[in-house]
Amino acid sequence: MADTMQGLKRTHYTTQLTTQQTGEVVTVAGWVQKSRNLGNLIFIDLRDRSGIVQLAFDDSTDRGIFEKAASVRGEYCIMAQGTVRRREAVNKEIPTGEIEIYVTDFRVLSKSITPPFEITDQTNVKEELRLKYRYLDLRRASMQRYLATRHKIAKVTRDYFDQHGFMEIETPVLVKSTPEGARDYLVPSRIHAGKFYALPQSPQIYKQLLMLSGFDRYLQITKCFRDEDLRADRQPEFTQIDLEMSFVEQDDVIAINEGYLKYLFKQVLDMDIQTPLRRIPYAEAMNRYGSDKPDTRFGLELMDLSPILKDTTFKVFAGALASGGSVRAINVKGAADKLTRKEIDKLTDFVKSYKAKGLAYTRVTSDAHTSSFEKFLTPDEVSALHTAVGLETGDVLLVVADPKNTVVFAALGALRKHLAEKLELIDKTKFDLLWVTDFPLFEFSEEENRYVSTHHPFTHPNLEDLPLLESHPDQVRSIAYDIVINGYEAGGGSIRIHDQELQDRMFRALGFTEERAQEQFGFLMDAFRYGAPPHGGLAFGLDRLTMIFTGTENIKDVIAFPKVQNASDLMSQCPSEVEDKALQDLHIAVSEKED
Repeated sequence: MADTMQGLKRTHYTTQLTTQQTGEVVTVAGWVQKSRNLGNLIFIDLRDRSGIVQLAFDDSTDRGIFEKAASVRGEYCIMAQGTVRRREAVNKEIPTGEIEIYVTDFRVLSKSITPPFEITDQTNVKEELRLKYRYLDLRRASMQRYLATRHKIAKVTRDYFDQHGFMEIETPVLVKSTPEGARDYLVPSRIHAGKFYALPQSPQIYKQLLMLSGFDRYLQITKCFRDEDLRADRQPEFTQIDLEMSFVEQDDVIAINEGYLKYLFKQVLDMDIQTPLRRIPYAEAMNRYGSDKPDTRFGLELMDLSPILKDTTFKVFAGALASGGSVRAINVKGAADKLTRKEIDKLTDFVKSYKAKGLAYTRVTSDAHTSSFEKFLTPDEVSALHTAVGLETGDVLLVVADPKNTVVFAALGALRKHLAEKLELIDKTKFDLLWVTDFPLFEFSEEENRYVSTHHPFTHPNLEDLPLLESHPDQVRSIAYDIVINGYEAGGGSIRIHDQELQDRMFRALGFTEERAQEQFGFLMDAFRYGAPPHGGLAFGLDRLTMIFTGTENIKDVIAFPKVQNASDLMSQCPSEVEDKALQDLHIAVSEKED
């Protein structure tokens, strides 16, 4: 039978103990990290969420306590009382390495079977096993550190926005399904047969209604849900730091959030960042970096070769240009010794995963000048190209051509980041913060064969571009802005449409009939007839911010109980089947999926 805590109460976390407590009687509780039985001496490393402290037992220890200490194994849950004393053998690897606790009372609160993996940051087991036993994985020091950082970010966030007049207001979790954006998670209604709620992709409509209601500074740290394919930095359910402000323009929203980031970096990382931050228009970000979330801690900028090659007869390049596409390149300076022909072949496969048809190259070493495409160009074209890109001995020029600029940007933007990691060009000690502004208001969806909102249908168009809204929607910029940190989109927002006539124009530009707009967004459109203020906002991804602040590249590390790529939970085995009775109550029948 397990011991009880009766008569004992924890007085300290392990890392609260220092040499200043020498001679004090303390009580600690936690789990057995490891034990060492040397016959007449026993040492147990007790681990709690703050760290590790050594417990000591010897010949003068009560025999019952000594024998109990000898019986413990890894991950037993224990409690110990004793006197703090200096260690004979100092361990400089841990904060408590100068002291130990000489134990006078020892309790085994519960035993543990042998865990499926060792609870240590040095574990090399597969992620799937760690996620299946997530409750054990969370005992590891790194995981506890990640979630502690997440907690601190949330606390600092609330402190800052409270100090600046924001009110935290909850919005509904069961909402109306809307057609724009990612796929909704749907919740069937038992009472309203055949009808469904949706889980919110964001609180967008509700926070705009709060502005109309007079709550001119709103904040919420809230769950959002999107039924979309997952990536390393995405989850089907995620947490937003969501905010909205009334009577503001873009500069006002950016200023309050730059202040927030400055405060956050100082409070969490004790780091000073310089504001105001740089702003890069979307078009410039794409042309220079091939990405709307550029990491500018390194070079490898894209170069447009299209003007040089506008008259080329080389079919690959000429075909791309004739179709409205482009030919662009990256000059990887001094990398010829690392980017061999074999490595370039691997890079070719890499860009093909971004729908590029191939990767042309020129590689210059002291011994040879090899190229996959220059023999198809005229001498003047080759000379102009070399001059434009600054090609020198030791360089490798990598070229992508495609009829679709989106493919060129996607391939080279990803290749740029891949090469920077591969060639170790990134200073991981630096934080690179910038704003990307002037996003396109619309993007063309080939799947739907129409223009859709780049962000959402309530984003305000750039005032200069309003005359183009109906005639040239592809040329209309939005008053939208993303905050980018180290190549991650850490947050994004926009100034919203508050004028009913302009909102009607926006819906028409998106192909909505008046009836459909009323059906989907009628309550918002009706509300806007009652004096809506100018407003705008932004949402940070709390999960992504925590990733950036902790240095992990896996979003699952900063979420206590995450999903895997197919949106399932390996620990609880969900989603799962439910009883027929539950389906009947919801007026749902499940059909067998055809192969």
